[in-house]
Amino acid sequence: MRIGLAATSPDLEELITQAKGMEADGFSSLWFGYGIQHDPIAAMAVIGRETTTLELGTSVLQTYPCHPLLQANRAASVVSAIGRGMTLGIGPSHKELIEDVCGIPYDHPGRSTEEYTQILAQLLRGERVDFDGDDWTLHLDDPIALAHRVPLMLSAMSPRLLRIAGELTDGTITFLARANTLESHIVPRIRAAADAAGRPEPRIVVGVSVAVHDDPSEVRAAMVRRAAIVDPLPNYRRVLDMGGFDSAADTVITGDAAYVKRELQNLLDAGATEVWTGITAAGDDPATSRRRTMDTLRELVA
Repeated sequence: MRIGLAATSPDLEELITQAKGMEADGFSSLWFGYGIQHDPIAAMAVIGRETTTLELGTSVLQTYPCHPLLQANRAASVVSAIGRGMTLGIGPSHKELIEDVCGIPYDHPGRSTEEYTQILAQLLRGERVDFDGDDWTLHLDDPIALAHRVPLMLSAMSPRLLRIAGELTDGTITFLARANTLESHIVPRIRAAADAAGRPEPRIVVGVSVAVHDDPSEVRAAMVRRAAIVDPLPNYRRVLDMGGFDSAADTVITGDAAYVKRELQNLLDAGATEVWTGITAAGDDPATSRRRTMDTLRELVA
């Protein structure tokens, strides 16, 4: 089973230790959120020089605050530094983070994301770009020279973004989606879009929180604070409603080791190509909870 982990530590040395340990244990990938180390690109350039086979990917970088030309150049700087590829996951984020925090209008996220992805996909293929859109424009005669391939992934939950992901990118990265949502909504839409565009079958990298724990209610309680931030966001609310969940805390895969293994396998059976996990440590002894979870994940990747 291909399993990756989320990068979570605020300390770079801890991230390096995590990455080296993951590579030795057989994990496939390490995924960086946009806030890791303030800008994950810098951390990835360092960690990529300390590892050799571990896939490094962003999950995800926001589109709105960063022109696609700058985004492509950031990726080019990482692959040049580490001497191998990386995976660039992008997404439009949320109105609450883009417009309310940054003051950037979030009026047409679907249109904006489609134009952005069209430009970025061309740049990552090393092509010249001559594009005038409603939201994004680029006229570039001198293509970016990428030393290694950079697969492009799009965080997609709506039908439009799933179509864009299938038509223009290598696949999608999800968060909070469980097997029923994958099977009924995400997988058929992105596969159909890729097939219609004549593209290979897309990667579907599914993000879930996991915890091997004797009391699932303790785990969900540990998620309440984070869930209070996530639950109202419309893009996530859509996925929660599709899955029949009241809260992001309810999506955590938690129980004994056998249950966690079954539920992760269910994601693959529903069409996921791989899984990236965040570990929720809970209870009076969170270190033991984390160790049990990691031991279970190591068994799956062995």
